[in-house]
This record gives sequence, structure tokens and C-alpha cells, in this order.
Amino acid sequence: EDSGLHPQIKHACCSAAMIRFPEMIHDMVRIGILQYGFWPSLELSVEYVRKNKATMGANPLRRIISWKSQVMNVKYIKKGDYIGYGTTYLAQRPTVIANVPVGYAHGFSRSLSNQGRVLIKGYRLPVIGMVNMNSMMVDITDIDGVKKGDEVVLIGEQEELSISVASFGELSDQLNYELLTRLPHSIPRLITE
Repeated sequence: EDSGLHPQIKHACCSAAMIRFPEMIHDMVRIGILQYGFWPSLELSVEYVRKNKATMGANPLRRIISWKSQVMNVKYIKKGDYIGYGTTYLAQRPTVIANVPVGYAHGFSRSLSNQGRVLIKGYRLPVIGMVNMNSMMVDITDIDGVKKGDEVVLIGEQEELSISVASFGELSDQLNYELLTRLPHSIPRLITE
């Protein structure tokens, strides 16, 4: 303004700046990750707790995203069989697996091979073998009654358990932002209340 420039709209804040520098909120803010109910960084969530004398874990943000699929089929594997591409997983016992039609083409990182987790029937279960382009395998040996069509939670809640975007990201070395922007448009979106 000292130079004679008078913008119609003053805009200086993204999600993080809006929280950290409220004095910089002018006519408009551009919230990005906050609209999904996620903190821009762990430091900002800690700062919020400290400034507002809130209890750690008390989160004023409401997570609005979950990512779910279904069991595509169930297979029985013999001890000594390899599961998935590249012989990265050898069954050490007779194993029951659920095939889930989600892979790295859908944003479920290949780096989650043999270490990712999903929720089925209220249990946190390991992804075994290589995550391939369009599917992954989950070890369901220790739970009964899993069948085709059962819900699989990749991000979200099921019964008493949850998988957060943050924990999902930590296992795959992805930022919240990265993970959320990598979910392809071809995944059906359902808006619920």
C-alpha cells in the first residue's frame, strides 16, 4: 500500500498461518489440510494444546475422511508358499489371506508391503506380500468368519480401533498432504453426515 498498490482482497494465511499468526488474517484465508480435519504439523497441534490449555489428545478438529474397501476373496495358503510378487513373504504356517482390491495405483503405497495395516471385523491386521498395482493381501489367519464383501478400513474407524492418516503416513514415509493428494479421483467418494 505504501507503493500505491491496493489489493481488493488481502490474503496471507494458509492453514498453518491462520492458527499460528491470527493477526495476519485479513480478508480471506486459504485453508487446505484443516478442511479435512488434520493439523498442518505436529508442532502446531502441540502449540494449540499449550496455548489453549487443552488436554493432549483433545482435538478441536473433526476428521472427515475415511478410506474403505471390501474383501475381494479369501484364499488358503500352505506353509512354505510365497504370497505376492517377488517372493517377499513366505508363509511360516498354513495361512488364510483376504485379497483386497486396493493397490499403489489407488494411493496405497508400495512401501507398505509387508508392513501396512488394515481393519477387518474390528481387528488390526497386517498387509503381507507386495502391494501390487491393484490389490494387496491381508493375513486373516487368526480371525474367523471373514468373507467376500466384508468391510476393510484403510483409514478410519472400525469398532474400537482406528487407523489415522498420520499413522498410515508414518508407515509409508508420506506426509498427510502427500497421502491425501495421492488418492486418485477414480476412487468413489461418498459424502455422509
